[in-house]
Amino acid sequence: MKLASKLPALTAAGLLVAAVLSGCGSATQSSSVVTATPTIKTDEGLVINGEVIADKATYDKAKTQTLSLYSGYTESSETALVNAFTKDTGIKVNVVRLTPNKLSERVLSEQGAGKLDADVIRTSDYRIAKSIEDAGVWQAYDVPGASQFKDVSMDGGKFTRMFNSVYTLGYNTQLVKDADAPKSWADAVSGKWQGKIGIVQGGSGGSTAALNRFMETKMGPDYFAKYAAQKPKIYDSLGAEATALARGEVAVGTVTISGTNISAVQDKAPVKFVVPEEGVVSYDYYLGITASAKNAEAAKVFMDYNLSKPGQQVFAQIGEYPARTDVAPPTIMGVQLPPVDSGKVYRMQNADAIAFGKDDLAKWNKVFGYTK
Repeated sequence: MKLASKLPALTAAGLLVAAVLSGCGSATQSSSVVTATPTIKTDEGLVINGEVIADKATYDKAKTQTLSLYSGYTESSETALVNAFTKDTGIKVNVVRLTPNKLSERVLSEQGAGKLDADVIRTSDYRIAKSIEDAGVWQAYDVPGASQFKDVSMDGGKFTRMFNSVYTLGYNTQLVKDADAPKSWADAVSGKWQGKIGIVQGGSGGSTAALNRFMETKMGPDYFAKYAAQKPKIYDSLGAEATALARGEVAVGTVTISGTNISAVQDKAPVKFVVPEEGVVSYDYYLGITASAKNAEAAKVFMDYNLSKPGQQVFAQIGEYPARTDVAPPTIMGVQLPPVDSGKVYRMQNADAIAFGKDDLAKWNKVFGYTK
């Protein structure tokens, strides 16, 4: 399946998407600021703004290929990155997009049958990435520069952390005044939003795994029960919940910043997010090349582009924390997200994902009375 294009292409230097969403049924105002056009040279390979993305032999071969990407990333956000990549490199990409848990099932099924069609795979959840590794899906690839940054190259280069998405609380501005919006995770379970709040089922991927661990450790072991007492509407995916929030099916809900904001800009949805007093939840997204990649050169260019400064700036522009520490954290809808070392950004450690992920999910399902 080729991912439908819903967003204008972002250049590597980029299009900064910022939206100011007004409530009470008035029109949505949005603005976009186009920064300087990137300098792209292809005489000696692919060079963007002076940074070498690919050597000549690799790039010349890659231009003749169409990359197959399996992705568990939010559709609108993946579209933004793919559009930027294709615009800057000329390499086309076909995308299969599923939620991370369903993507994992497909990857392992195709791998077991010897029919894996993906050249590269993007997923959240370290446990999923490890299960893919254990099945022999990945091939090691050292992305240039990855070793300079902490926790970027994983398991000897089998897969690479490219960015961190942000999970927080959002609200519908037609139903909730800014002054009344929840200011903290504690506010969300105060009783004010009973029957008006949404949440994604606890096993949808790395996003919910990180949120579960945050709730359990930072908000207390009774937080699941407090949230369940609000009688929330439970959604199968972040996309489904974001759509419901935009339509007013719920007034408040858990959201990812990048996907929510891009959808809001495109669909003129009355949605805003908050940075809760206790902080936001950050979760890893990984990218790796498959051992069976048919378009290996295009796969390498895609990997290198994702971790390059131009690629990392695209992630920041759509609301993600770049894996590279030399790229500034995002400012979205006029809101500067807190620095990763501020104490306001919770990132679940890989060891905790392995140690607690299964038990956290079992507790979540029991407390929320959720069955597939």
